[in-house]
Amino acid sequence: QVDPKDYTFSGLKDETVGRLPGKVAGQQFVIQDCENCSIYIFDHSATITVDDCVNCQIFLGPIKGSVFFRDCKECKCIVACQQFRTRDCKKLEVFLCCATQPIIESSTGMKFGCFQYYYPELALQFKDAGLSIFNNTWSNIHDFTPVSGENNWGLLPEDAEVQDYVPLPSSEELKAVRISTDAMKSIIPVTRGRRQKSSDESCLAVFFAGDYTTANARKLIDEMTGKGFQLVQTKEVSMKAEDAHRVFQQCASEFIPLLEKGPVVALEFNGGGAVEGCRSTINDVFSGTKVFVSESKASASQDVDNFYNFADMQMGM
Repeated sequence: QVDPKDYTFSGLKDETVGRLPGKVAGQQFVIQDCENCSIYIFDHSATITVDDCVNCQIFLGPIKGSVFFRDCKECKCIVACQQFRTRDCKKLEVFLCCATQPIIESSTGMKFGCFQYYYPELALQFKDAGLSIFNNTWSNIHDFTPVSGENNWGLLPEDAEVQDYVPLPSSEELKAVRISTDAMKSIIPVTRGRRQKSSDESCLAVFFAGDYTTANARKLIDEMTGKGFQLVQTKEVSMKAEDAHRVFQQCASEFIPLLEKGPVVALEFNGGGAVEGCRSTINDVFSGTKVFVSESKASASQDVDNFYNFADMQMGM
């Protein structure tokens, strides 16, 4: 029998509270009427509602469905979810991983950055919540109630550090969680999203499903960002043969047999020389692995557009 009290934080003031990995285990959770609190949900959940909270720091592990912030103000959050919505909120600063387009409504002073966080149980919690670490539209915000001449939301500074917004927990119980806020260790690859690109040269790399797809994608990200290129966006999505023709064009036939094994993981890198850098890295590091990589700077921007237009249609964006 589920006791709702175990899945609720209500009416708290000046407290640090949380749930350790394994303690929420996919249930719904409610956070309401909290002030000056630090709240940490180090587990996956079904849905979470956050109502009437003021000046709180909140970490929410992977949420299978939606998270809904209502009537909150001056809160700093780290959130991973399928759907993100706010209504009647003021001044929320959110490091976000969201599989679908985040929606704000009747909200002002909203700031967003890319989710960056690590603890050992987090990767499995993403799986349990049915979320891909590569599907993150954190910066693609839809404002349901725009006001002419005003901007209700923006992006956090590029060098924003997670622990300056949501510090590590101070309570003995929660210190047991082995957290790192180092962006290099983050479960979610840190992407530029909608920020201005530094160069007019991008490159698309696509890994096909297999035992090491995630590890290979992460390795390429580490290699490329280590060389000074920027990761713009990532996507994990299933493709059919006709999609491959549209995206991979004349090399489609080479890749179509690989699509039956499962979804592909696509990465967009940006920077002068990105195509050459990506091609040589893949030749050096992934010689035995079939990877689609843009052929040239001229074709690369078309590759990126073709792939992400297809993926956005797939995801129903």
